Amino acid sequence: MRKDLAYSIKSIRFDESYRPSDSTRATTNFANLARGSRRRENLRNAFTMIDNRFNALAHWDNPNSDRYSVELDIISAEIDISDGSHVDAFPLIEILKPTILDLKTGKRLAGIAGNNFSSYVRDYDFSVVLPQHNEGQPHFSTPDDFGDLHGNLFKCFLNSSVYKENFEKPPVICLSVSSSRTYHRTENGHPALGVEYRQDEFSSTDRYFEKMGLQVRYFMPPNSVAPLAFYFTGDLLNDYSSLELIGTISTMETFQRIYRPEIYNANSPAGQCYRPSLKHGDYSLTQIVYDREERSRLAVEQGKFAYENFIKPYRDILEKWSAQYAT
Repeated sequence: MRKDLAYSIKSIRFDESYRPSDSTRATTNFANLARGSRRRENLRNAFTMIDNRFNALAHWDNPNSDRYSVELDIISAEIDISDGSHVDAFPLIEILKPTILDLKTGKRLAGIAGNNFSSYVRDYDFSVVLPQHNEGQPHFSTPDDFGDLHGNLFKCFLNSSVYKENFEKPPVICLSVSSSRTYHRTENGHPALGVEYRQDEFSSTDRYFEKMGLQVRYFMPPNSVAPLAFYFTGDLLNDYSSLELIGTISTMETFQRIYRPEIYNANSPAGQCYRPSLKHGDYSLTQIVYDREERSRLAVEQGKFAYENFIKPYRDILEKWSAQYAT
């Protein structure tokens, strides 16, 4: 049994003309935005929000707040776990790759891969495994091996020649903070990332990403209303330029303002001690149509799809490979 798996990468431009392919995870933020009669308007408004936020953060030598624009590509990583016999590639992971356009100089700067993170196996773990494990239990818990397979698959992808040939730096994944945790503001700050928040106990998502080899830090960017969770390897504050980090912030803060307006489009900012809540009533809606209930329902459906088409038929192979990879 080989330790490395065969990965391949597909890329598609995420713009006003984008339409989700049949293999695209329907629960991803960008696929959800790109459906329905208002799809083009949705996408146009989202890209405008991203550009405006980027220019607001990258304000130096940018007097009219129009120097930069952000292009986005959807990167799909597929995996083939066959050992000689043909097996159709399974769509394992989807991430976003920004490219920053400097409209003053005409230069293009590669942004940080990652940003949004979508995974069929993660859907399976959180939408199928976790509810089944906790059904009828008095207290919430996670299985001992929760996230082990997914973590090893992700680390294998990052170490693959395919990743290294396509991306210069490790990814940064940017997600919402957890509504089950309390965050405390610190005195530490960064020009682009903003003020740092900390909390004493990892959420289940934090622990899940830890098994992917990723650390987490929480920052509330300038003029934001809530901190974001940044998952990364290495040194978040020194491995990336301010413009690279701003590309990630502007992209993912926009998605969170659309998807979780109660937290990220609230009418007042987080204080010294902050516990996010989706029941918070003092917030504003964006002009973008987003079906959050559909997204939650599809996560369960796609978790079951992952089980039937990936976990179940290749369970023995995957378990043996994961145990070997971990050694």
